[in-house]
Amino acid sequence: MSRFFFNDRKQLVNEAIEGLVISAPQGNLVKLDTDPAIRVVVRSDWDKGRVAIISGGGSGHEPAHAGFVGKGMLTAAVCGDLFASPSVDAVFNAIVAVTGEHGCLLIVKNYTGDRLNFGLAAEKAKSHGLNVEMVIVADDIALPDNRQPRGIAGTVLVHKIAGYAAEEGKSLIQVRDLAQQACDNLWSLGVAMQTCNLPDYEEEKRIKDGQVELGLGIHGEPGASVVSTQNSKILIDTLVNTLQQSAGEGCFAVLINNLGGVSALEMALLTRELAYSALSKQIEWLIGPAPLVTSLDMKGFSLSLLKLNDYFEQALNAPVETQGWQRPVALKPLKTLACKLIQKQSDYVPSENSQVAAYITAITNTLMAQESRLNALDAKVGDGDTGTTFAHGAHAVAQQLAQQQLPLNDLPQLLLCIGERLAVVMGGSSGVLMSIFFTAAGQKLQAGETTLVEALLNGLAQMKHYGGADLGDRTLIDALQPALHAWQKQGIQAMAIAAREGAEKTATMHKAGAGRSSYINEHNLAGVADPGAVAVAEVFAALSRLENKQAD
Repeated sequence: MSRFFFNDRKQLVNEAIEGLVISAPQGNLVKLDTDPAIRVVVRSDWDKGRVAIISGGGSGHEPAHAGFVGKGMLTAAVCGDLFASPSVDAVFNAIVAVTGEHGCLLIVKNYTGDRLNFGLAAEKAKSHGLNVEMVIVADDIALPDNRQPRGIAGTVLVHKIAGYAAEEGKSLIQVRDLAQQACDNLWSLGVAMQTCNLPDYEEEKRIKDGQVELGLGIHGEPGASVVSTQNSKILIDTLVNTLQQSAGEGCFAVLINNLGGVSALEMALLTRELAYSALSKQIEWLIGPAPLVTSLDMKGFSLSLLKLNDYFEQALNAPVETQGWQRPVALKPLKTLACKLIQKQSDYVPSENSQVAAYITAITNTLMAQESRLNALDAKVGDGDTGTTFAHGAHAVAQQLAQQQLPLNDLPQLLLCIGERLAVVMGGSSGVLMSIFFTAAGQKLQAGETTLVEALLNGLAQMKHYGGADLGDRTLIDALQPALHAWQKQGIQAMAIAAREGAEKTATMHKAGAGRSSYINEHNLAGVADPGAVAVAEVFAALSRLENKQAD
């Protein structure tokens, strides 16, 4: 089954190029109008007054290569089919279209197809009297004994340096030598937990859960080794250690490249780990995190190190008119603003009550133990975080209990204290609703002349009032309300049974009236119990077991 938005597989790249040219912010791109099989994107403002810079290769690595066409970087990009080198004719036509008396430099990633097609096109152009030079980028250090290292994300840094040199008006030989110097001081290494998906092609899952491949190729080629962790810090440290062994001492610009399928949140975390890594003191400039040389939707990232000199720093920081380039940022210590926490907290006098402590322990342990199960349920009918949200709240209360900070012998104050704490530590709507529930219950008890269950029913009423959900809306209320009523009439054992039955009923409800499940269609809701209701049922089941144990 395809995981692509597209019309016709044969026209996918052509139509994508049209979209790229149409959306160019500066309106400075054109597509060569020749044969449909020749896909070349060119600067519309190019006048052949300087050395032309051409790169390219297979599509699927966007924004490389067409996303780097523009003043200050590439003059033209030659686009092949997905992961396939462009033809000799395509490269030759690009050279002819943009090369003037100052000549042309080809920047080629070190893959056999690219070397052959760009190389033959260069020779063909020379035979027509054009002055053409070529540099080959081989920055991948995943296979240290490989005589032909691959060209990967570091290629973009070569584009930038060569483009700057050309824009300055340097000669072809000078531009070539600077590009080669960049290649000689460039090291890259990538890692991925999922390979890429191609249109009309169902690929067998190769990488096991909990593992990543180190040195995965940008066309989905198997990595050099398998690492049995997905821990961000460990992976960054692994890449940094390997890169440092190759790059040695010096100051670097570091490119952190998203291979296409990593969320912005994860990339920010990886960047943070990089900033605190063993390499941090050697990083002068940070480029990214951003997708620069991708592999369609590959769930992975790469790091590229460029050893700096004064000229490279100038080149990297020079302005460009492209879609894909990310301006470097000087790596500096984290900036913070001192601010006094404004938080009105009630004063509670801690007290001991072993029976109440046992109930709290049963509740918190249950919610923490159910985290993965509740998240899995919520992933089917919501956003997949119910278990974590409840576990955070449970952990915070358990921590207060362990530190003897709770007024265990003053039930109204205890409920108020828990409500106040949950408002701080539980995220989303769940935290607010549970805070309202306990706070309203505590206030009711504090007013006097009421039982605990009546107070909790008052908390439920306030939760329903502010949250907008009611019985039958497929929320935790479907377990909580019948449970409290059963407790009021028949006792704690009946409460546990009513909670379980209420939770089970939510799996047969075809439509949710509130919460995130209300955005889900009936088909996806069918047979899946509401995770909040399941959490309530598990808590009351734990309390019932504790009650039985204490009775024995």
